[in-house]
Amino acid sequence: MKKRALILGIETSCDETAAAVLEESTESIPNLLSNIVSSQEQIHKKFGGVVPELAARSHIDKIDLIVNEALKKSGKKLKDIDAIAVTGGPGLIVCLSVGLNFAKALAMTLKKPLIIVNHLEGHALSPKLITDLNYPYLLLLISGGHSQYLAVKNLGKYKRLGTTIDDALGEAFDKTAKLLGIKFPGGPFIEKFAAKGNKNRYDLPKPIFNKGGCNLSFAGLKTAVLKISKTIKNDQDKFDLAASFQKIIEQILVKKTKIAFDQFEKISGSKKKFFVIAGGVAANKNIRNNLEKLSLDKNFIPIFPPLNLCGDNAAMIAMVGLEKFRLKKFSKLDTPAKPRWQLDQNAAFLKGAGVKL
Repeated sequence: MKKRALILGIETSCDETAAAVLEESTESIPNLLSNIVSSQEQIHKKFGGVVPELAARSHIDKIDLIVNEALKKSGKKLKDIDAIAVTGGPGLIVCLSVGLNFAKALAMTLKKPLIIVNHLEGHALSPKLITDLNYPYLLLLISGGHSQYLAVKNLGKYKRLGTTIDDALGEAFDKTAKLLGIKFPGGPFIEKFAAKGNKNRYDLPKPIFNKGGCNLSFAGLKTAVLKISKTIKNDQDKFDLAASFQKIIEQILVKKTKIAFDQFEKISGSKKKFFVIAGGVAANKNIRNNLEKLSLDKNFIPIFPPLNLCGDNAAMIAMVGLEKFRLKKFSKLDTPAKPRWQLDQNAAFLKGAGVKL
């Protein structure tokens, strides 16, 4: 019997130190033998955001322990691993370098293939860990550092349909939470605050709502929240502002997703239309419910990774590693980290002053 490929995945792009072991299956869905994620929430909480140097130090302290824990939980030995997949970008360069250098050392010592993975591609393929998903499909990636619509045509073949021209959605959530006095990471708590508030109390802007295709903008919304936050007098004001913010986000995503659906249908040529929503913000229940309803209304099949695979993790990195391993798409040991690394290499850079939509 042919040996099933075993992939060790490593992720250190920001503030999670993660490792996973993925086993190839005779079925279409591989076996996730372990998926260990160590958060740095307590380290960065008092600073209100991720401090790159502290994040890198924590990765250095933990990475050997986390990899060993992933191997132990999987029941496999390091010598059993067939390839090491690791995040090479995008992300914080000092953090990326920790995982990348560790993976390179392992690959060189074990004489095993190294597979350097785009972190965004990990999110894009994360549903393949739990479902038999075929290409092409539409992806909405909403996380702390990225917000974009992508047509996923095949492994390594992506077309960006829309992106944020300023803040990522997860960043907007975290900054709004900070203004409401919620400690980092505050994004997940906005939903809890919103459940107690009046979503119609505050009139907030919807930047580029009626232009720019399915591109997104959240900076103006964040500024409006900042101004209103200075007038807050009690907890109910906070709950109402959180609810108003959440409502606007839902409206923006529904409007822009409709446009993305139209664009995807023109280029996909596929009878079955799949819509994947991935990234940390995809864990927001209100957003999930709204996009699920819209998908069904527009004859798209919505797919959400389970909550433990929405945020940064190494299982999704191992998933890309497995697909590339099958095609013998290996990386050179001298390949550098890429703090900026687009999936669609032909997409225009749409951030900063003077952006034209």
